[in-house]
Amino acid sequence: MSYPVNLYQNYHAHIYFDQQSQDLAYEIRRVAEQEKQLIVGNFNQKLVGPHLSWSFSIDFSHLEFEQVVAWLDVVRQELSVLVHAVTGDDLKDHTEFAYWLGKPVPLNTAIFE
Repeated sequence: MSYPVNLYQNYHAHIYFDQQSQDLAYEIRRVAEQEKQLIVGNFNQKLVGPHLSWSFSIDFSHLEFEQVVAWLDVVRQELSVLVHAVTGDDLKDHTEFAYWLGKPVPLNTAIFE
C-alpha cells in the first residue's frame, strides 16, 4: 500500500485497537479532540459498521490532511490506521479511496453492497 495522498475534500481516519492497546488509542483520541480540536467518533469497544476490530474515527478536511496523517503516523505506534476519503460512496471510500498506516486489517465491505 502507498502512503496517503490528499485527493479529496473530506476524510476519516479509523484507529484500530484491542484490549491491550486501548490506553494508547484513548490517549490518541484525547489529543485529537482536546489539543488538535478535531472531531472524533465514539470509542467503540465493540464492532461497528465494516470494522472488524474495536475502533474510533477522526474527521478532517483536505486542509488538515498533511498534518493529521503525519501526526497519526508518528503517534499510532503499532496501531493500524485506515485513512479514507469521504465521498458518499462507502464501498469505494473504504477500498479504492483508502490508505493504511501500519498493517491493514480486514473490513466487512459486503455491508456496502
